[in-house]
Amino acid sequence: MQNDAKILIVDDEEDILSILEYNLSKEGYTVKVANDGSNALELLKSFTPELIILDIMMPGMNGIEVCEQIRSMSGTEEILICFLTARSESFTHISALEAGGDDFISKPIKPKVLVSRVKALLRRHPSYQVNSNAAKEVFGELEIDSDRYGVSLKGEDISLAKKEFELLKLLTSKPGKVFERAEILAQVWGRDVIVGDRTIDVHIRKLREKIGSSYIKTMKGVGYKFDF
Repeated sequence: MQNDAKILIVDDEEDILSILEYNLSKEGYTVKVANDGSNALELLKSFTPELIILDIMMPGMNGIEVCEQIRSMSGTEEILICFLTARSESFTHISALEAGGDDFISKPIKPKVLVSRVKALLRRHPSYQVNSNAAKEVFGELEIDSDRYGVSLKGEDISLAKKEFELLKLLTSKPGKVFERAEILAQVWGRDVIVGDRTIDVHIRKLREKIGSSYIKTMKGVGYKFDF
């Protein structure tokens, strides 16, 4: 059940930490808090949450930098990261998503909206997906294990960020099909998250760096397809 999920909240404002901790603990979640990025990274050595709620604007190390460090750590691929932001500039959202973020919650925070968004986010975590496909899929020298969010190439494991994995899964779901950019955005990032074409391009580039350039084809002016 979702209510046994562990959540880490990272924000430099004590009142926000208190509000979020109270409302999420009341729902039954196990909640830990950190008042800056360094404390959050230290906590992650002994606490593995399903979800991190991460403020973007923090002194010292900002949320985007914290997210990048988290995504570089082993064993964090399945952790969902939701940014807290009071900023509406699109470049901030793009940078956050490119760093490995999964969603946003806007300030000021309404407790009922917060709880609803957290429940929706956790439904995307592999641990709470009812129809998880445990079968391994093989595409030439590339193997995808959906049950463990694992990918290997020529027998060697490859570390993918969650969005990279979801993008690869979408493309491999129908090899040869051209996925238009709008469909990719809707399927991988969701219709409520505002991102641009550059975000897709960056994730495609990262995938090609990790699995090779031969699998993902660019259809200029349209989108991308997987071929092998």
